[in-house]
Amino acid sequence: MLATITSAALQGIDAELVHVEVNAGEAGEPKLILVGLPDAAVKESDDRVFSALSNSGFKAPRTRTTINLAPGNLRKEGPIYDLPIALGILAATRQLIADDLNDWLIAGELSLSGATRPVRGALAMARLARTLGKRGLLLPGISAEEAAMVEGIAVHRVDSLDRAKRFLAGEIELPPLPLTRRVAGPVNSDGVDFDEIKGQHALRRAVEVAVAGNHNLLMIGPPGSGKSMVAKRIASIMPAATPEETLEILSIHSAAGRTISGEMNGETRPFRAPHHTVSDVALLGGGSIPGPGEISLAHHGILFLDELPEFKRSALEVLRQPLEDGHVTISRSAGKITLPCAFMLVAAMNPCPCGYLGDARHECRCSPTQIQRYRARISGPLLDRIDLHIEAPALTMTDLRSTTPGEASAPLRHRIQAARTWQLQRFAGTRITSNARMTHAQIRRHCGIDSTLGDLLQHAMEQLSLSARAYDRILKVSRTIADLAGSERIQQSHLLEAIQYRSLDRTVFY
Repeated sequence: MLATITSAALQGIDAELVHVEVNAGEAGEPKLILVGLPDAAVKESDDRVFSALSNSGFKAPRTRTTINLAPGNLRKEGPIYDLPIALGILAATRQLIADDLNDWLIAGELSLSGATRPVRGALAMARLARTLGKRGLLLPGISAEEAAMVEGIAVHRVDSLDRAKRFLAGEIELPPLPLTRRVAGPVNSDGVDFDEIKGQHALRRAVEVAVAGNHNLLMIGPPGSGKSMVAKRIASIMPAATPEETLEILSIHSAAGRTISGEMNGETRPFRAPHHTVSDVALLGGGSIPGPGEISLAHHGILFLDELPEFKRSALEVLRQPLEDGHVTISRSAGKITLPCAFMLVAAMNPCPCGYLGDARHECRCSPTQIQRYRARISGPLLDRIDLHIEAPALTMTDLRSTTPGEASAPLRHRIQAARTWQLQRFAGTRITSNARMTHAQIRRHCGIDSTLGDLLQHAMEQLSLSARAYDRILKVSRTIADLAGSERIQQSHLLEAIQYRSLDRTVFY
């Protein structure tokens, strides 16, 4: 007898429909045949399914049984088909009698005992089930709780194969999980705070401006100046994510399996800090079946690249298009996917290989050739896409011995949230949520300056040999500084401050 169960395949952060077709009672040698481009984990499902059936009190098929995962041109991966395959076998062998099996979308891994285990991509499956007009969704524990954040679809939690079978057969009731909403806020799980930062007043101001407009930031300074310390505290002043941003963040991390492992506990805006040995694929995303990389895992959060010139040149260059567009398209033999990656880039580097160029208390041991080679690891086009460049000078002994705490994260976050609120109102009705993401048309509309300021900016552009892209970014940063000041229009002081954040283009890199 033929039975069909509806499931899904994860493609990037989206789910695509998969029909699990089970045909039992075929003539021939008793065995199970699995087709439909399964990977190794899917091929191993027959051993898990047969053990789960036996330990749950059901009978395994005693005839030739064919299982087809359709469509056949879509590669399937992972153990998410264990539960639909087992239910398909029960339906094909008449151990499960139900007329509405195709009204449900079902996914889940099975243990040998018949208990279910969570799977990746629950949010994507819930959105797919809602789009297809399914009656509901059957998922294991944590996965069901994730899926319950999607409105318009009933999500039922099934903890074992036996309960799933009895529910579909109408023998027991499993009430749908209530709609859950995750309230987003700043990340500060380690208890770090900006009041622990000593000195570095110019750097703190640059960080405030960068976070207020979601601008990319590059910190340059000698070892021990506090660059990494500051970067790790930026998360504590990030504004609260909107409900839409929270759902996008969780969708990506659900597809990557981080929600299952508990890595996302207490986290709302992600903070990713890959090591400089990271590969291009790990940073950008990909694999045989393309999935999210570090830049997508940092979506609506922070990507921190410490020791920026130590990253491979190829890895840095792949950041150029995602920084500009806020999404990345990955093409592989298994398919092509587009992943969101609207992150805030925070980078840190030394001024030279030894780190002490320009430090009055330490002698730089690097030759001009070594310094030039070190700086050349960061291309001009990549530097153009970083809005603010700020020096982090070495701390003095007076700063180190000071017992007076700096400004805490709370008042910083309050000012930043007020500036972001202005921006949300300014871009209402669009997908833009911050000044850093303004289009050229929006720059002309919201960053207008008079002829005097225009002449000032032109002079700065000529003196610093800045690109047209840097021109736009200066205007965006000026708009953010004006927002922090509560000003409707960009004033001269706002423009001058924004220009000074581009001065490193010339003084350090050229």
